[in-house]
Parts: sequence; structure tokens; C-alpha cells
Amino acid sequence: MAHATSSIPVIESADAFRTAYEAGHRNFSGISLTNATLAGMNLKGVDLSYADLTQANLESANLRGADLSYAILRGANLCLTNLRGAMLIGTDLRETPMTQADCQKADYDPDSTQFPAGFDPDAAGLKCDRTP
Repeated sequence: MAHATSSIPVIESADAFRTAYEAGHRNFSGISLTNATLAGMNLKGVDLSYADLTQANLESANLRGADLSYAILRGANLCLTNLRGAMLIGTDLRETPMTQADCQKADYDPDSTQFPAGFDPDAAGLKCDRTP
């Protein structure tokens, strides 16, 4: 029989997400947190692959090493966010403010990652997952 602490919590709000993360959960693949306010949170190493974070406020959040593969962050606020070493393969970042976001060594796919207009992944220090 599995212990209650090993089960994946049901997440229906930003507060429930915060509580689960603080309790040690890291796998939130596929979660929907549209319009959530997660500004300033330390989410280092979190798995938000395939998550819907449309219009979420992640300003000044620490997403260092986070897996955001195939996540939808369209219109999310990533200003001042630490995305160092994050996985951005297939991530939808269209219409996403990324002013002063630290993207050093974040992985992206030139064929599937969608950046905001005018964003230059090479100038931002991202590393291409494969040759375009």
C-alpha cells in the first residue's frame, strides 16, 4: 500500500500548487494553471512539461532547471525569471514578456519552440537542442 505522501496531489488552484511544491512534489506534468500568480516562487527543478500556464504570472520566479517542454506559456509574464538550464523544447512562449529573463543554457528546439516576436534565442544564451 502506498503512503499518502507518495501520491500525486489534485491541483485545482495556484495555492494548491504552491502547497504541493512546498511539500516536496516536483512532477506537475500536464497541470493547468492558466492565469495563476506564481510570481517570485522558487520552482527550481519542477516538471511543468505539457502544462498550460497561459497568462500565468511567473515574474521573478526561479525556474532554473525546470522542464517546460511542450508547455503553453503564451502571454505568461517571465520578466526577471530565472530560466537557466530549463528545458524549452516545443514550448509556446508567444506573446510572453521575457525582459531580463536569465535564459543561459536553456535548451530549445528551433523547429518547435515558439518565442515572442523579436526574441533572439542565441543572443539570450539559449542552446539549440539540434541543428536547425
